[in-house]
Amino acid sequence: MDLPIVVGVDGSEPSMRAVDWAADEAALRGAPLRLVYASLWERYEGVSLTRDLDEPSEQIMAEDIVRVAAERAHLRQAGVKVSTDVLPEEPEYALVRESREAAVMVLGTRGRSGFVEMLLGSVGLTVAAHAACPVIVLRGSHDNQAGAGRHGRVVLGIGEHGTDSAALRFAVQEAKLRHATLDTVRAWRCPAYETTDHPLMAGEPARLHEQHAVEVLADTLKDAPPDVELRRRTVEGPVRQVLLAASHEADLLVVGARRNPDHLGLQLGRVAHGLLHHAACPVAVVPERP
Repeated sequence: MDLPIVVGVDGSEPSMRAVDWAADEAALRGAPLRLVYASLWERYEGVSLTRDLDEPSEQIMAEDIVRVAAERAHLRQAGVKVSTDVLPEEPEYALVRESREAAVMVLGTRGRSGFVEMLLGSVGLTVAAHAACPVIVLRGSHDNQAGAGRHGRVVLGIGEHGTDSAALRFAVQEAKLRHATLDTVRAWRCPAYETTDHPLMAGEPARLHEQHAVEVLADTLKDAPPDVELRRRTVEGPVRQVLLAASHEADLLVVGARRNPDHLGLQLGRVAHGLLHHAACPVAVVPERP
């Protein structure tokens, strides 16, 4: 059975744009689309209101939201099979559970005005940090499409995961689906304490760190399939800044995230956390095996 593309919907415009994007992703993959609304409305509904209605008022609203979202998905991609569900649960818990039987989860950013629109809400962060499948958060100007984008480029941040990298496999697949170039980026830095004032030694520490970055990149990509167009880059600078800069010329930015089953807190790391808040394009966070 094909695993679905799952979208968390709540009636907001960002979540409806996520429905558009996910419908395109489902069409590219030939996968079904699942639209999920989750909320603990039973905690907040008044007793007299639930007595007067057969269903809580928020449940009625939720059913309207998923119905409209399904109609929107059908209009977007008529050939995609769409299912919906309304769950009386905390959204972060419901979506993390949904991720266990999903190919990809797609979320919109949240926020109402001003600077807040730049930031990802707590539900999105929790899901990205704990989901069992890749989570795509629609940041930036993504033109509401998952197909051939403006840049024709998927960017992958290369970490220390080696050739057995779920993020690499995911990025290769996404680049193939879009007929896009896979731009692989390895950031490197020369620690300040390794610099020297001697003119004959000034460039040596930096050269060694850059060479290490080249070697990591080459080792990670040595088994990359030949049918994807690869671009290899090593860039000096902090990882987050390097990838944020790359996101301005990308249709999708992919990063890996280590999962530690013994750790109960957020499992994103500073780089992925920063990208989810500030990237200029959609960001895919792909769970890596510990």
